[in-house]
Amino acid sequence: MTTYTPPLKDMEFVLRNLAGLDDITRLPGFEECSTDLVGSVLEEAGRIASDVLAPINQDGDKTGAQRVDGAVKTAPGWSGAYQTLVDGNWIGLSSPQEFGGMGLPGVVNAAVSEMWQSANMAFSLCPMLTQGAINAIESCASHELKELFLPKLASGEWAGTMDLTEAGAGSDLGAIRTKAVKNGDHYLISGQKIFITYGDHDLTSNIIHLVLARTPDAPPGVKGISLFIVPKIKVDAQGNLLEPNDVECVSIEHKLGIHASPTAVLAYGDKGGAVGYLVGEENRGLEYMFVMMNHARLNVGLQGLAIAERAYQQARAYAGERIQGKPVGSASRTPIVDHPDVRRLLMEMKSEIEAMRGLAYVAAAALDRAEASPDEGTREEAKRFAELLNPIVKGWCTERGIDIASKGVQIHGGMGYVEETGAAQHLRDARITTIYEGTTAIQANDLVNRKILRDGGQSLRALLTEVADLATELARDNDPLLTDIGASLTTSVEDARKATTWLLETAPTDARQAAAAGVPLLMLLGTVLGGYQLARAARLSTARAGDAGADQDFLATKVKTAWHYAEVFLPRSASLAAAVIRGSRTVMSLSPEQL
Repeated sequence: MTTYTPPLKDMEFVLRNLAGLDDITRLPGFEECSTDLVGSVLEEAGRIASDVLAPINQDGDKTGAQRVDGAVKTAPGWSGAYQTLVDGNWIGLSSPQEFGGMGLPGVVNAAVSEMWQSANMAFSLCPMLTQGAINAIESCASHELKELFLPKLASGEWAGTMDLTEAGAGSDLGAIRTKAVKNGDHYLISGQKIFITYGDHDLTSNIIHLVLARTPDAPPGVKGISLFIVPKIKVDAQGNLLEPNDVECVSIEHKLGIHASPTAVLAYGDKGGAVGYLVGEENRGLEYMFVMMNHARLNVGLQGLAIAERAYQQARAYAGERIQGKPVGSASRTPIVDHPDVRRLLMEMKSEIEAMRGLAYVAAAALDRAEASPDEGTREEAKRFAELLNPIVKGWCTERGIDIASKGVQIHGGMGYVEETGAAQHLRDARITTIYEGTTAIQANDLVNRKILRDGGQSLRALLTEVADLATELARDNDPLLTDIGASLTTSVEDARKATTWLLETAPTDARQAAAAGVPLLMLLGTVLGGYQLARAARLSTARAGDAGADQDFLATKVKTAWHYAEVFLPRSASLAAAVIRGSRTVMSLSPEQL
């Protein structure tokens, strides 16, 4: 069993100083979210993470979810852990109060989610998807459907899923074939969905599936997709459970990681049709599903951060205990944390994790502003900012999470490669994050086409101007560390600007070359914007260094971590920009036969 310690001090620093939590709690609807309340929520969520979720993580990985006699049984300890969340109303942490939720800001929920995903990623997928279902129903469904389904989803009595993928239609949702035929006040759903996370389980009395399907007269492609609520167990108008719906779990997948998360194949309508309820209007299903998907993508980005934090904590602890050889410059055998290369790996892990946390929390806070600000202009600006960051957080944080988990294995050496220590599980679990809820390439396509090209690069250029302004300010500072950070950030933001200009000039005449550059561009922007958040943290920490009562060691650590990132990771912007501008020319140079 591996332990987990919530990094509460780091998290609260980012929430208050980078994400602007104090400003968010003054927005309409969040006034009751006081500093004391947030502190209590994070402390208790951290206790649940370390005392309830982390202890069952490794055993859950070994046991996995099991399908027995046609029903899915979750791993030992799962039911008790889930009941802990229900008892504390944790599922509805950010859900509307009118439907039984706590109505806290999404950025607070993001911090809670990070801890739970760190402690037990396989378990935490269930409440994460339920929260996504709540968001979609609350935003897009009729008042009647909200009244029927949201209270029991927010309470955790029922769970939610997102059912998109089919065997012949993975990322290409325009190719889905699941059918929906109107039958009185509902529809009859028939078809099959695959890769449905928590598509069946024994944690709740009902599972509410959000299913994409086509009506008989729907237009082809994505314009003909509709969204339906399909409960596992039928319900009456008062929400009482009736007989089972025509939904069956055919099988669960055997996977590389997240073994205790049941990934189901679901068959709808084998006995005449599963009862489903239309969400919103016909043929707008993809639009509605993106409400859920965008929150899920942010949360998967948080998973990349979370699994990296867990791998780092374990590697740091191991390096502090493991005696192996005599470090260079040492007269005696000491723990491997004193070996310069082990220190290099730990510094890389720590600095990237802090950059990831800063960017992810800032993105979550932007969603809060986009939804709650009383000023329409502010809401729209925050929405554009959040939409720009979303694919970067999802793509960059998950790619870096895999690399950081791999470094955790490396620090453990041979013991990391065997399952005994648990380090290998973190790497296996992390691997799915760049795939589900849209691969990194899909995030890059979204970033390029919907977020940069659609507005002529205005939103991105405005953000890069903010980064450049801070870089210039720091480069002129009297503190030598801030000067170094500012100089590196100045160079890297210029690389990002060059790549952005190239994209805007190239895409109109060569869409394939622009597409080939998408992932390197996403990684470039993630690297630069992560460095920007660390630079902000370093400036603030330096300014507060003389404050009475401030934790001087903590503040100094923030500056040195940002300094390391600026010296090691920001210079990579040059090679990433070259991959965008020059490397994209070579991607399609070989024919399929030559590959």
